[in-house]
Amino acid sequence: MPPADLERLLVFGGGYTGGRFAAAVQAQGVATAITRRQPGSDTAPIRQLTFDPAAGLLPSVAELAGTTHLLVTIPPDSDGQDPVLAHLGAHLGDLPLRWVGYLSTTGVFGDTGGAWVAEDSATRPGLPRSRARLACEQAWRARGLPLQVIRLPAIYGPGRTPFASLLDGSARLIHKPGQVFSRVHVDDIVGALLHCLHLPAPERPDTLIVADEDPCPSSETLGYAAHLLGCKLPEVQTFERIATSLSPMARSFWSENRRASSLLLRQTLGYRLHFPSYRTGFPASRPLN
Repeated sequence: MPPADLERLLVFGGGYTGGRFAAAVQAQGVATAITRRQPGSDTAPIRQLTFDPAAGLLPSVAELAGTTHLLVTIPPDSDGQDPVLAHLGAHLGDLPLRWVGYLSTTGVFGDTGGAWVAEDSATRPGLPRSRARLACEQAWRARGLPLQVIRLPAIYGPGRTPFASLLDGSARLIHKPGQVFSRVHVDDIVGALLHCLHLPAPERPDTLIVADEDPCPSSETLGYAAHLLGCKLPEVQTFERIATSLSPMARSFWSENRRASSLLLRQTLGYRLHFPSYRTGFPASRPLN
């Protein structure tokens, strides 16, 4: 059953995570809508609204009316601003909002040399995209809405695993001493959000990390994926040797090293992860053939 106060949900950004959350809420009988730049049929029958600020296409005041719960999954724009606040912020105060979720990133903590970070850890974002995320978090907080910021590490799930790159030969087995990555299965993001919505509002922390319990090197996850597929691993490459051949985005991915803790979610709030490790999450996300 949905929470009693959940009457109408709007998800800004109906992509990989937002679309799944919207579908889960709608399945509970709640009026639900998502935004897309160009409405399509892949998330039907979820109601779709057009949100494309660059083209001047925005949901109308009438389409927003009655929204009680709002999830924002859209990243900062090219100017580092939050598109929803920039173009619709003036209307949010008129809505009967009881919960606003903002999906952010554990990148706001910056590089910790592999040390653990928790909700109360200092935010020292080093990458431009992470600095923009933190600025958007702060802009949302300044609105005085019933906000919950959800900080996420790398997201995986069906269609977002190393399986495809292993099968097409594009996978790279890279070793960087001491480097680890945190991750979370998309179903646990959806599950954690639903869990929070069922909590009394005073018990929802304003900031929450959603991550699994098993940060580890990418070589370890790639090796396990190869095991599941029964295929060979590519030759190992040292990060130092191949760093210059990586794209700027890939190099930035490898430039930070931290472990994200979800103890607040799991121990204090009582959420039980569906996939506490990639060792349970990968088999549930593997290709069917």
